[in-house]
Amino acid sequence: MHVSVQKYGGTSLRDASCLKTIADRVVDTQRAGYQTVVVVSAMGNTTNELIDLAGQFGPEAHGRELDALLSTGECTSAALLAMAIQQRGVPACSMTGAQAGILTDRAFGRAHIVDVHPARVSRELTLGQIVVVAGFQGKAQDTGCITTLGRGGSDATATALAAALRADVCEIGTDVDGVYTADPRHVPDARKLDSVGYDQMLELARGGAKVLMPRCVEYARTHGVRLHVRAANGRSDGTWVEGSPPESTVERLSERPAVLGLAHLAGQVRYTVNGVLDQPESLLAVFSALTDSAVDPDQTTWTQSATRNGALDVSFVAPGSSGERIDAVLDATRTASGGDPIQHSEPLGKLSVVGSRLRSHPSALPNLLHALSAAGVGVKNAEVCDSRITVGCEDSDLIPAVVAAHDAFGLAEEGGGQPRYAERITVPKRVPAGRT
Repeated sequence: MHVSVQKYGGTSLRDASCLKTIADRVVDTQRAGYQTVVVVSAMGNTTNELIDLAGQFGPEAHGRELDALLSTGECTSAALLAMAIQQRGVPACSMTGAQAGILTDRAFGRAHIVDVHPARVSRELTLGQIVVVAGFQGKAQDTGCITTLGRGGSDATATALAAALRADVCEIGTDVDGVYTADPRHVPDARKLDSVGYDQMLELARGGAKVLMPRCVEYARTHGVRLHVRAANGRSDGTWVEGSPPESTVERLSERPAVLGLAHLAGQVRYTVNGVLDQPESLLAVFSALTDSAVDPDQTTWTQSATRNGALDVSFVAPGSSGERIDAVLDATRTASGGDPIQHSEPLGKLSVVGSRLRSHPSALPNLLHALSAAGVGVKNAEVCDSRITVGCEDSDLIPAVVAAHDAFGLAEEGGGQPRYAERITVPKRVPAGRT
């Protein structure tokens, strides 16, 4: 029998009325002939409320007990949704992540899935039950303690269960109706994409597209899980994320670059540590400490110091919101790694142009730079690979940069994605504040 795994986030489950709407959708899926598993997040702002509550008992409220507390949010959603399904005359049962067989490492607050044993889920499906699983959680494989999976944890739970159950599809219900060529809140003529390949979706997710988390896409790509991103109410065709989508004959035969879409991130900061000892152990100390503190450095570079022999200047980009944590972590490594106190840049915006053949064809980067210049956007840095061009700019210039790039590659048009070249770019130049 066919299996469908569906995931619903907190905004889709914010109150009883929303839960009943989702219950109707889930029941319709089962009646269409699917064995159905549903993965749920906590309702509304429940997780933040639980974190605030734990904070009343001091900053040391973390680790094992905090994970045990936070996991209750998803368990509440699962039990209530199972009740709503039962109210419609369909058998359903709720399960914790541990009961569903989600096994993790022991990293409280940011655990990773190491295995899935879905025998109990499979047994209930065989009995005709709809199984509602609490996302964002599992149990440590070695200790059996409850763990939470951190950011994107419910998406990861759904994808892992879909892989283990060999589901036909893993549907990610969101508050948008698919993946767009850019964020439609900022680019009104952004176009919804019918399908996206795993690699391109991963670049978009890493670049800031919030519709899917990178770890979910990575797991889906590794295990061949077909993802269907669509509105939680089911009223759109959504976007399929799977192996490379079919290209037109022209695209297959062309050497020209092809841009699929844009992603952006605000509030990024470049962190620089000068004078790190030029030894493998020093770099290991720096980046191991960042990883252990759940900091994911981007655009990492290190070069020989211009002022000190036997020293390196190390630089990377990370969210500005992580600044205090990064300062504390790197201060603690200075004995082992050397280096001056860390320096912070002003907040930066990061624009990612995602597609194919972007490095091998000479027109893609100049086309982008021309558009940004015409829009009055100064580029701080650029990084080019075959599937992505990333540029940094002032935070205040980020949205104008997104709008300009979207126009420069004709992404609003069906079949767009080609450089328009200088004479065809029609981005109005911005007038600095105070000038006429």
